[in-house]
Amino acid sequence: MQDPAAGGRLFLVITTFNRSAYLRGLLDSVALLDPAPAGVVVVDNASTDGTAGVIAEFASELPYPLLHHRLATNVGGAGGFAAGIERALDEGAHWLWLMDDDVVALPDALAAFAPWMERYRCLHGRRWDSSGKPFFWQHQLNEFLGVHLPVRGNVFAASRVFHTNVGCFEGMLLHSSVVRDVGLPDPRFFLNGDDTTYGWLISQRHAVAYVDEFVLQKARPQKQIHLGVRHLNDSSDLGRFCAMRNRGHLARYLQHAGRWNRTGFALGTALTAAKELVRLVAVEHTLSGLGAVWRGWREARGILADKAWLPMPPLAPTANRPARTADRPTGDAAPGPEVPAGNDAPAAP
Repeated sequence: MQDPAAGGRLFLVITTFNRSAYLRGLLDSVALLDPAPAGVVVVDNASTDGTAGVIAEFASELPYPLLHHRLATNVGGAGGFAAGIERALDEGAHWLWLMDDDVVALPDALAAFAPWMERYRCLHGRRWDSSGKPFFWQHQLNEFLGVHLPVRGNVFAASRVFHTNVGCFEGMLLHSSVVRDVGLPDPRFFLNGDDTTYGWLISQRHAVAYVDEFVLQKARPQKQIHLGVRHLNDSSDLGRFCAMRNRGHLARYLQHAGRWNRTGFALGTALTAAKELVRLVAVEHTLSGLGAVWRGWREARGILADKAWLPMPPLAPTANRPARTADRPTGDAAPGPEVPAGNDAPAAP
């Protein structure tokens, strides 16, 4: 696909782990994209099911490259997207559309994105949930609390674009210049909060836009309850552990940017733990995951005390990745334990 603003190659970057059936459904939908992408990178997080066979099957059928980027160990969603973005850039990608393996792309998604790509360099489209209802994704990171909070109401009531300061790897469309500015996603997150933090880092330099265009549908149903403002989905012990542990990494990024407030962040940590408790009781009907919350909180304290911690650096230039420039496109100024199935299984957290 050509960038309507300046011309360029668009690659899909998919991260997968042991969900070959979902991956097949996604690649079936990718084959129907019109216009088509220039290529697809599938990051295989050391899957042990039929993932390799599914990728090989589609690689022989698609009229554009489908690259199987297999990793030796499972590095989670964060590490997988970091590896996939780097591989796509090495293949000459100018745009990168990131997604998990348990969604499907709508056939006209890239055409729907095209007009917005003239104005923005970090985009999110809307998603349907697995039952065909609009999926709630409208948040802002509250820097005082270090928590992303839902935005009430219809954010598209007055405009077809909503500016936010968080990101989502289930559908983020990203220009290569943004990666050169900000660097790759931080693999230390493994999962949970990695995309929120990456979107916040991007928002310090570029506008992050959520546009009124449906481009994806979730294929995997989840248990959830409706809280009025938002839905609360089920999780896993690994997800709970990372939700708490990764607050340490988020705090360090906020500190590095001069935006960290000790009191506010402590309150945000208490609210995060409370949310995980509500999730356990109301959605999963158990308390067995409290140990994972406690372990994550302790590790977050260790990250805060780690004097060797450094943020991810800007991406080093290569032949296909020139050094960043000061030029900005129009509209791009930042506005005022147990291994579960799925893409969130660790080698070791």
